[in-house]
Amino acid sequence: MDEFDTIGKRITKIRQVYCDGKNTPFAERIGKDTSYSSQICNGTKTPGRSVLEEILAAFPEVSRPWLYFGEGKMLLADAEKSLLAKEDAPSYEKTLPLIPYDAFAGLPAVDNIGVAFKDCEQYYIPDFISRGADFLIRVSGDSMVPQYLNGDLLACTMIKDVLFFQWGKIYVIDTSQGVLVKRVMRKEGDSEHVILVSENKEKYDPFEFPTSDIRSLAIVVGLIRAE
Repeated sequence: MDEFDTIGKRITKIRQVYCDGKNTPFAERIGKDTSYSSQICNGTKTPGRSVLEEILAAFPEVSRPWLYFGEGKMLLADAEKSLLAKEDAPSYEKTLPLIPYDAFAGLPAVDNIGVAFKDCEQYYIPDFISRGADFLIRVSGDSMVPQYLNGDLLACTMIKDVLFFQWGKIYVIDTSQGVLVKRVMRKEGDSEHVILVSENKEKYDPFEFPTSDIRSLAIVVGLIRAE
């Protein structure tokens, strides 16, 4: 019998590979509480389709047929090569690039990300690496105060499917209007737009935004703040 014959075991494998088996960062990545994520891993709860799609959005390298049915390999081919390369590298080589706002515009897909980031300043932050972060970006402006302050560093994970959101989460979004850091909310009855929300509500109103103008997308998974 296959070692990952149940969906709970397959989800546990994802947690092991990307979060060092830790439940809290895994729960944060998929947008669920720790109790629920623990239950779907140990098999006491069976996740529905929406949860499985949230897992695939949080871990875009994972194969959909493998997660749903245990068919084929866990990782897509390019992601498997990338993961093996990371596992073979010394720990000090597993770093996160710090990119400026303008460098985020037009970033390539996740499987090409190393080429775009290789010349950036690099930081070794094990906790963010274990959460699957791909890069760091510095906050500019006051629209997300008090959640994020000007100059804060955000650890972010690239999202391949720009049309799938974990509603209520904060994203870094590349658009024709520039790079935005906003909380993304559903626009009821309209799949072609989302509502982008600033934390600084006294100064910035929520606004409707077309999904067709989202060029690339990353979800925020951590924060560094200097006193």
